[in-house]
Amino acid sequence: MAQKVIIMGAAGRDFHVFNCCYRDQAQFDVVAFTATQIPHIEKRRFPAALAGQAYPEGIPIYPEEELETLLDAHDIDEVVFAYSDVHLDYIDVRRKRVESHGVRFSLFDIDATMLPSAKPVIAITAVRTGCGKSQVSRRITDILKDMGKRTVAIRHPMPYGELAEQAVQRFATYDDLARHECTIEEREEYEPHIKNGVVVYAGADYAAILAQAEQEADVIVWDGGNNDTPFYKPDLWIAVTDPYRPGHELEYFPGTENFARADLILINKVAHADKKNIESIEANAKTVNPDATILRRESTLDVPQPELIAGKRVLVIEDGPTTTHGGMPFGAGVVAARLHGAAEIVDPRPWVVGEIADTFDQYPDVGALLPAMGYGEAQIRDLEATVNAVDCDLVLVATPIDLTRLISIEKLHMHIGYRLAAQDGALTETVRRTVSP
Repeated sequence: MAQKVIIMGAAGRDFHVFNCCYRDQAQFDVVAFTATQIPHIEKRRFPAALAGQAYPEGIPIYPEEELETLLDAHDIDEVVFAYSDVHLDYIDVRRKRVESHGVRFSLFDIDATMLPSAKPVIAITAVRTGCGKSQVSRRITDILKDMGKRTVAIRHPMPYGELAEQAVQRFATYDDLARHECTIEEREEYEPHIKNGVVVYAGADYAAILAQAEQEADVIVWDGGNNDTPFYKPDLWIAVTDPYRPGHELEYFPGTENFARADLILINKVAHADKKNIESIEANAKTVNPDATILRRESTLDVPQPELIAGKRVLVIEDGPTTTHGGMPFGAGVVAARLHGAAEIVDPRPWVVGEIADTFDQYPDVGALLPAMGYGEAQIRDLEATVNAVDCDLVLVATPIDLTRLISIEKLHMHIGYRLAAQDGALTETVRRTVSP
């Protein structure tokens, strides 16, 4: 009898776990996926075209809230937890829920889901969402380009649309973003690489993605999502940490694994962070991962006209996932507003509408800022309506993309950029040794 399995996920890691460990494995019957964290990803199916011959009708995806009902209805043998950026206590609650039904509960197999590559792989991961992985990834690709290496970035999955059509996606131009109907969240990850002249791959089948990417790359850069572990076996494993959230490197799964396994631990944002927090992370690293190299680096703000901020009542738009399920109470925009003398950071909640209001209901601890949520056209339009309704003097856009490509901002606005400071002799040498041994 095949073991009946449910995979708990959030439209990304869960599909990769299935592809690596369960597809075409007769001893297992994956009855369902459950979905959480991301809006509008449940109530669809993992398509037959991706699921293999054993699933001619595909595999249904249910809201995680229906997990207990599924356990009772299908005589499940095992539940596999396969998503990221969650506290260890959060997992323990779900473990107890599952085991109370007499069902085995397990975490996804990290090693079995790291595929080998014929090309060198540099993996950029983190201990939490919002540590600055993307900045580090862009700096790594700059170093590789300076070395004359053809570099391809492969991004953690965000397959929020038609999954069969998203098996392998290649992004080289802004037109590719429109053609694939990318959400704001996808654009935030792909657009900076494209602007930097780096081809990006993503999708739902990461073995097929790797096979295609290897045809045009000397080096693969794994640009991770949330605090997930790499999908490819790295030759250099980097874990980015955040001194504004010390201790999280020991508390949030699977970032704990990145912290314990990485070859290089990079402490980002050090210029304005409390020295004690930085030292705390270093001490934890020496205990948990004593062989890792530890580097301190700064995330540099790019504020085009700082004089416009002084004395203004400012609405700050920050990266969505970082400030929602990432739990970060501020980002680059709030830092810029404070540094340059804003009179007030305006709380947008009196003006939020539609799905943006729903976001604040779901994440009540988001502070006086506006998460750039845009998982679909309706949410993007609600974001636009909210921005234009807020009573403020200036809008600071601190997302990695040009948000005005997607929404019209009727007020005075300014884009705030940020990048990893290029004080990286040790980082450059580490990359050089990895790709040119």
